[in-house]
Amino acid sequence: MSSPQQARAQASAITSGKTAPEAEAAPASQLRTLFDRPRLSPGQRRIAQYLIEHITEAAFLSITDLAERVGVSQPSVTRFAAAVGFSGYPALREKLQSIALGTLAGGPAATEENGSNELQAAVDAEIENLENLRRDFADPDQLIDLGRKLSASTPLTVLGLRISVSLAEYFAYAARRIHPDVRLVTRGGSVAYDALLQSREAGGTWVLAFSMPRHAQETLTALRVARSAGLKVALVTDLALGLVADEADVVFATGTGSRLVFDSYAAPGVIASALLQAMTDADPERTQARLEEYEQISDQHQFFLRD
Repeated sequence: MSSPQQARAQASAITSGKTAPEAEAAPASQLRTLFDRPRLSPGQRRIAQYLIEHITEAAFLSITDLAERVGVSQPSVTRFAAAVGFSGYPALREKLQSIALGTLAGGPAATEENGSNELQAAVDAEIENLENLRRDFADPDQLIDLGRKLSASTPLTVLGLRISVSLAEYFAYAARRIHPDVRLVTRGGSVAYDALLQSREAGGTWVLAFSMPRHAQETLTALRVARSAGLKVALVTDLALGLVADEADVVFATGTGSRLVFDSYAAPGVIASALLQAMTDADPERTQARLEEYEQISDQHQFFLRD
């Protein structure tokens, strides 16, 4: 059986096409809407997470196979289907197959239906993610509050493993301009454990983690180590439910672009920038002093080309 990424590689091959009306929502966005139920149990959230991350193959699994993949019982799958509004698993699977075939496995056929090519559909999906994020930002209080806490944590640890490294590196690079002690962790295992424990011993109170799909087991383990050490965890991810999110004190969940072979991260990138802004606002005097000092050093050593 091909992997989800292999299926996406086949479905997202770039072909020519003309623009037309709106493209269909990305499958992950459709599933998040479908599974948006506040009372899902931890086991049901695991099922939802698995379906979102493996839609191209999960849509065609029997109830026995799905239960085995997720590690739950068959009755749990049946109860999950009912919890998200279906008469049973067959009805849920029919809906999943419609999403999978219409947005991924359909390939050229899906493109012809909405009239846009694969690159445009990928952009459309990211636009939808950003529009959803814009609605979430209508109430910025949680983000502002977290910015204050991250600003006050000295040292501040930023963690991103595997595919999430780039987001963590971006955040840490910028945060060092406005924060006196930012520690970046991009390696898992004992290296991550050492860094997290040392950060707590040095007086740190928070770790900001990025976890993009496919979510790494070592990220989950690192967050558990952080919490056991006494660190608070803020998480930027694509899903506000599941094992990784369960280990966080604060979660900012937003969609990732999943129309091409590899995900794109427009909305998580905006969250990272927004948190940086919140940190600068939390301590404006320190921010100004550090930025002025950095500008003096950069001019002295000619870090940058002059426009």
